[in-house]
Parts: sequence; structure tokens; C-alpha cells
Amino acid sequence: IAEPGQAGGSASDASILTRRDARAITLSIPAPRGMILDRNGLPFAQNRMAWQLGIQYQQFEKADREFVVEWGRARVAKAKLLVPGVSEPSDDELWNHYRERRWLPLLISTHLNKAEKEKIESSIGSGLILHPVYQRYYPNGSMASHIIGYTGSVGKLPTGPINFNEPLWEESEGRAGLEYLYNKELSGQAGMKKLLYDEHGRKFPEEQPKRPRPGGSVITTLNLEWQKHAEEVLKDHARRGAFVLIDVNTGEVLVMASRPSFDLNEWIPGISEKRMKELEDDVATPLYGRAFQSAYPPGSCFKPIVALTALDTGEIDPDSLIDCPGAITIGNHTFHNHNKKSAGAINVVQALASSNNIWFGKVGMRLGSNTFLNTARRFGFGDKTGLPLIGENPGNIPTNEWMLAVEKRRFKDGDAFNMSIGQGPVLVTPLQVAQAMAGIANGGVLPKLHLVNQVQDPYGRVIKQAVPERRNWLGISEEAIKVTREGMREVVDGGTGRAAGLSFTELCGKTGTAQWKIANKTNLAWFAGFMPYDEPRFAFAAVYEGRPGENPSGGKNAAPIVKAFFEPLKEEIKEIIAPAPKALEVIDEGVAAPKAEPVIPEEAAEGVLTTPDGRLL
Repeated sequence: IAEPGQAGGSASDASILTRRDARAITLSIPAPRGMILDRNGLPFAQNRMAWQLGIQYQQFEKADREFVVEWGRARVAKAKLLVPGVSEPSDDELWNHYRERRWLPLLISTHLNKAEKEKIESSIGSGLILHPVYQRYYPNGSMASHIIGYTGSVGKLPTGPINFNEPLWEESEGRAGLEYLYNKELSGQAGMKKLLYDEHGRKFPEEQPKRPRPGGSVITTLNLEWQKHAEEVLKDHARRGAFVLIDVNTGEVLVMASRPSFDLNEWIPGISEKRMKELEDDVATPLYGRAFQSAYPPGSCFKPIVALTALDTGEIDPDSLIDCPGAITIGNHTFHNHNKKSAGAINVVQALASSNNIWFGKVGMRLGSNTFLNTARRFGFGDKTGLPLIGENPGNIPTNEWMLAVEKRRFKDGDAFNMSIGQGPVLVTPLQVAQAMAGIANGGVLPKLHLVNQVQDPYGRVIKQAVPERRNWLGISEEAIKVTREGMREVVDGGTGRAAGLSFTELCGKTGTAQWKIANKTNLAWFAGFMPYDEPRFAFAAVYEGRPGENPSGGKNAAPIVKAFFEPLKEEIKEIIAPAPKALEVIDEGVAAPKAEPVIPEEAAEGVLTTPDGRLL
């Protein structure tokens, strides 16, 4: 028995098609996109149901243009009383839709959420319907927006005669971020729906010979809760800035926050030209992902690279003393220590702890620009990280060719001095700085970074899996790494970065203050490093953009960002960095204990000697 308004039979009843004005329609059902998740399965991007108001024409016995248009106009007027932003079709659009597409609704509203739908559904009356659609949804709004990206419509629904397999509603595709880069994996396979109407416009029971298959899921390495916390910390401590956190052992990016940001849901179902222009013209540049799209001078965060190079090449040893007056003149330029005071003769650890410009400038000149710049490249500076990011900035580590092309000369001593303190043409991103800190923390290799841990198909089967791997052998001596780490520990233990000190573990870091936009006197503050000192697990970088005329410093403005991030996570991080418990052997008192055997040291990996109980010799 057919439902009211329906004919008997089914959509596969081919005999109906012999009748004049009968219609067989085959439509595509757009598949729901796969989800983008954090490392623990929490959603950054998912789908939800939404509804659009549509005019649903009947088949009129005597349908002239005037009647059809007036009938449609009445439904548009009713819709305007129910929801804002109803589009108003022209007379031609109403008439043509009736003649060629009356079996399908003419959609006239934007997406309505569940609450909006429930509010009006009892009042819509005849001739209006609520047409269900899948809608992309970002439950955390602006969180990680520069990474996750957004979707947009593939195109407007067609007009004119109904085509075979045309979509039931507008399909979407990735337009930015992971949504764009993993669009193929996130896109599902459309389903199929068959409709059949007899010559009187009565609908037969529809058939669905093919169900839509959802897209796969992209599981990121990000920790959603930590990402949320980092963005809140930036909101409290910086008008504009960034924070990046990396797992030293695996290269996984756990946090990558940029401030300001933007709400991804503004793109769903579509963003207006006016709003887009507002975002593009905003002086705060919220569309700009500072964590990876910026190109900042690193300031004193670059000094560990110079220290490593000098120690590794033998230009200095840990006890070498270098006299450091309050200022030094090279050519026609005078360089000052940051506090403009003489420090006397100091070694590399003291120079790192006090961030002495004169020490690093002198050592940089002795090394020569190319020597320490080559080390910087081994630590990932001057090149993209290779993460799936749109618009990642490679920064700039100048070469001889670059100097000749841009500056029209070769490197001079003044360039070596300037670059050794992180100024001049050296430019980096916070992501690159965190990556370099992971290299210092690791000691032997620069880990390859990962932002996506897995890609799964709709059934949860793993299609792609990231594994820890090496990006570069660093080729830096163990002694050079050890001494540089010690200097970075002293930075926090009474040096320029003591404001970052934690209550539960030893943190190593390097403060930095950099002249950035010299024309309007805008400077940067940095704090970057790793923790804990023994067996490092996390590397990080924080940058604070000062206001014009402000005099920020790494210790005053950036170090507190790092402390404010880690300290509230104390218990969670303590559990992660705690050494693995040693196994206990339980001996039954009734059984004689085994006779003691002489301990024979055995060689462990990397040539380290260990006893059977795991102690290093």
C-alpha cells in the first residue's frame, strides 16, 4: 500500500516510464567526510546533520507561469518569517524550477542546526520542507585552525533538466590545511538514490541501491587538550605569538599554537566575501599561522648553534676564556652586550647563561659565517620541515651565493658577528627552532618531524602509519652537546631564563630578544629549549611579538609562557618523564638463593658498557 501521495510499486518499476510525464531520477548521495582527530581520538573536524529550507512544488493540473510564481513567492514569504537570510529566487528561477526540477526541492536557506530546525518544523506548512544534509563541523572552533584547515563547496547545485547522478546537496572539498592535503583520504564514496514519479507527480517508494561510504580518518600527533591549554596560555600572555612542542624521541608535534587565530566554522557552509575581506585586512593577521608561516630573526636562541660549532671544531674548549667588554666596534658599527656591561673573561657555559653578545660575536668571527651556518642547516634551519602544512616558511640561512645576489658582496666580519647573535639575514620559524632544540636534546640525530600519526579507512584499518626516523645525522661531538646542554641548564638555573624554572624537573633553555621590524621599533622575545635535563623528552619554542615601541625580552615575556604551559600539566608530565621502573626478582624464602656469579660487563648499543642490572660503567 502506497503512503499518502505515493503510487503503488517501486522506483524500479520500468513500466511506469511508458507513461507520458512520468519521471525516473537517479541522484548521488554525497558521502560524509572522514574525521580529523587528535592522538587520543578526540575530534578536530567531524560531521553533523544540518537542514535547509526548500520549496517543494506539487504537480499542478493547470500550471501557468503566473500561478507557479505566485505559489512559490508565498512560500518564500513564509520562509522569511521563520529564519533569517532566506534567498529570494527570481520569477524565472521559480518558473524554470517547476518546469524542469519540481520533483526536487528548491533550497532557499543556509544551513540550520538541530535547535533551529526543531524551533520551526511545526510551523513550515505545506510547500516547504526541511532538507537534511551533512555539514562539516569543527567542535573546537579556532583551535589549531591554521593546521586543520576548512572545507568549501565543490559548486552550486545544477539548474535546468535533472542530470543523471547529480548530488542531493552541495558537495564539499578540502580548501586549506589537512582538509585540503588529505582531501582524497577524507572524501568518501557517494551513494545512489533512485526516485520514480508517475504522470500525476505521485512518488513511488524510493530505492537506495548503493549506500554512501564515509571517508577515512586522519589521526594527528597533536594532543587536543594540550593544544587547547597552549592557546589559552598564549591568550593570557601574548597579544600575538606562537608555541610549539615536540616529542624528542619520536619527532611527533604535540602542540603547534599560533595567536591570533580564526573560527573554522565561519567557512561552513560558506564565508561571505565581506567577512573574508575583514579577516584578510585585519592588522593582526589571524589567517597567518605564526608557528610555521612566519620568518623571524631568532635572536639569542641561535647562540647554542654557535656554541656547538665552536666546541665541535675545537675553536674553543669548555674552559676557554674570552674577554667580553660592554661593547665592540667592527668597521663603522658598534655592537653592545644586551646589558651594555663588561663581563670580563668568561667561558662558553657562562656566555650561554648570561647570553653575552660580545662572546658569541667574537667566536662567530673566529669561526667564520659559513662554518656555523652549515651547522645551522644540519639542525634544520633554512629548509622546510616536511610536515603537511600549507605555506610553511623555509626561513633563511644565507649562503655565499645569496650574499652576492642580495647584498652584492661576500660575508664580512660584521655579518658573522651579527648572525652569531641571531640578527641580520638569518630568519627562522618557531617550528624550526623547536626542531633544532629536539636535535640538541637528542644529541646524535635530528628527528624527522611528524604531524599525522595514522590514516585509517572507514573500517578503522590503518592505511598509513608514521614511524620515528632520522632526518639528519648531526655529527656533533658528545662533549660539545654535553657542554651546550649544561649552558642551557644554567640559563634557567639563575641565568636569563630563570622565569621559566619548573617545580618538578630541570628545564634547559635559551632566551632571545630580536630586533624585528626596525622601522616601527617592533621587537621579539623568544624562549626555547628542552626538558628534562636528564633523558630529554620534550623540546619547545615560544615567541612573543612585542608592540611597536615595546621592549620585550626572552626572560620577561617568553619564558613565563613556557612555565605557564608546563606547570599546570605537572602530574601528567611527571608520569611521562619518570624513568621506567626496574623489574624486581621475588625469591621464595624456602628456596636457596642462587649462588652469586661474578659480574661480567657487557657492551650495550652505541658502545656504552653496562652491567646486567643496567648500570652504566
